[in-house]
Amino acid sequence: MLIKTLTLGQWETNCYVVSDEASLDCAVIDPGDESNTVLDYLEANRLRCRAIFLTHGHFDHVGAVQAVAEETGATVYMHRADDRRSGNPLHFPYALPEGGVYYKEGDCVQVGSLRFEVLETPGHTPGGVTLRCENALFTGDTLFKGSCGRTDLPGGDMLQELSSLKKLCALPGDYEVYPGHMDSSTLERERMFNYYCRAAMNN
Repeated sequence: MLIKTLTLGQWETNCYVVSDEASLDCAVIDPGDESNTVLDYLEANRLRCRAIFLTHGHFDHVGAVQAVAEETGATVYMHRADDRRSGNPLHFPYALPEGGVYYKEGDCVQVGSLRFEVLETPGHTPGGVTLRCENALFTGDTLFKGSCGRTDLPGGDMLQELSSLKKLCALPGDYEVYPGHMDSSTLERERMFNYYCRAAMNN
């Protein structure tokens, strides 16, 4: 598994291209902006994008989805709760395109030899998810290095956020943590030093 981080747009959102080096199949996680940057990387490395995964529906994580999906033909996946058509009276701008798939807790998506498992981690948004693949967690805006996602936006819920952090921290073993913004970390580091994780584990 090869993980490439592309930091995109005004909000410096981390987009991840996760590829199976044997088959050159890949998944793109949270293409938030600068579709040309994403597509140029795919072309330069001869990667075939099979899936576009969204960790949540905020605009800075979905801005380049349409362009990448149209160019690659990849299937788009997101949680139903963050779709603007879900009936949730919030500000989420994104609607899953025709042919897209709503995923939920426990669902698994295969991309080449890579298996992505969905963990529901609401709090920052109602439909926030974390994606687990091998020894990596793609946490979106649920868990950051030394911090967590803000919950003061519409749909945010601090109690849900703490519950989601507790869920992640309870996973056995250690993982590389790839968040939606800022630097990567490890789950063990966050268990030890992240104030919000420590508060969640002690709840």
